[in-house]
Amino acid sequence: MITDLRLSLLIAPIFLSACAAATNETESTSGTAVQTAIASLRAPDGSARGEVRAVAETDGIRLTINGVNLPAGSHGAHIHMTGACTPPDFASAGGHWNPTGHQHGKNNPQGMHMGDLPNLLIGTDGRGTLEITIPGARLSEGSNALLDADGSAFVVHGGPDDMMTDPSGNSGGRIACGVFAAG
Repeated sequence: MITDLRLSLLIAPIFLSACAAATNETESTSGTAVQTAIASLRAPDGSARGEVRAVAETDGIRLTINGVNLPAGSHGAHIHMTGACTPPDFASAGGHWNPTGHQHGKNNPQGMHMGDLPNLLIGTDGRGTLEITIPGARLSEGSNALLDADGSAFVVHGGPDDMMTDPSGNSGGRIACGVFAAG
């Protein structure tokens, strides 16, 4: 009898752990699974310039920008309203993503575009990383969706964004562009 009790006490934690693992797996693979979109950044000549990953969160979209082979310095980095990156100037990406109809720049008292982001700082090795959450944004559902009917693109500009001047922050020409695609 004591042996049966000891065996039960040894088996019970293993069984309960297995049940907990099965519950967590079910939750993570249910309809609330994390959604992602990826934009592969390219220069006008088609060479790689990095990647942007957008991940849906409950309060918005988290962006992780990894720039490579870019000129050292501070660069305006924005989400643009159309999912097109036609070289050489990437004008096909349109203006900044602005589903809320605000002005440009985080320092603008009238609010900022949803596509306005901090400057991307690139080191002397041509690399830079930026991570930010855009509150209220959505990946694919609702009025603030990144992947709406005409998509969206991520653009890196040649110079820094002044965080104020409407509509684009005087950040210079577009030196890299990538179209967001569901990942």
